[in-house]
Amino acid sequence: MSALARLLGWILAVALVVLPVVAVLEGWVGQSQWPLTRLRATGEFERVDPALLQQTLLPYARQGFFAVRLEDAQRAVSRLPWVETAEVRKRWPDILEVHVVEHRPFARWGEARLLSEQGRLFPAAGIEVPANLPELDGPDTRVSDVVRFYNDSRELFAPMGARVRSVELDARGSWQVVLASGTEVVVGRDHAGERLRRFVRVVPQLLMHRVEPLARADLRYTNGFSLTWGAPGALAPNPQPQGQS
Repeated sequence: MSALARLLGWILAVALVVLPVVAVLEGWVGQSQWPLTRLRATGEFERVDPALLQQTLLPYARQGFFAVRLEDAQRAVSRLPWVETAEVRKRWPDILEVHVVEHRPFARWGEARLLSEQGRLFPAAGIEVPANLPELDGPDTRVSDVVRFYNDSRELFAPMGARVRSVELDARGSWQVVLASGTEVVVGRDHAGERLRRFVRVVPQLLMHRVEPLARADLRYTNGFSLTWGAPGALAPNPQPQGQS
């Protein structure tokens, strides 16, 4: 047997003995000698449950200072309700530190999600949704467009005392706005902003001469729009085409 082969055999034998010892030693040092006994949480906590946060981090703290897997702990915290971002660190000798940034809800998005002020979508399941959030919906890739159209619509209707309750962009690119009164405004796909501005300029004069509530407005006309009026106390469809002002 050559000298090189004997050397490689000796190294392999030593490794087989040493590696298990190192693995055991790392576990013993990490868990028994340097446990993480204190949790330090920073951030503005309005909706994140501190007890749930502590319960989530406890298994990782028990791994000890040298054995704790910070990335795994961070992913676990990031999955908690209302957590937008999380950063987990360790501080010598026994502190596990987590910084949490909460979602600040801006609107509902579809049936089962919320939209944060940072433009991120997150599940609404298992959390108490704040009341009176606007209801937005559309393709996930068009979040910024939907928010922009909602803000523009809100500014247009505000002078006439109308509040925008929801904005939807469907798969074909057609817009629809629903006011807090229940009035549906079908804006359509082409020149949506221009159509909506034209409607808002005209509708106050039309409402002055009607006692019935406006149930629906269809703006998908080249030179005007169609209005559907409801009976007082109950919306009864009665389409009446209206010309452009």
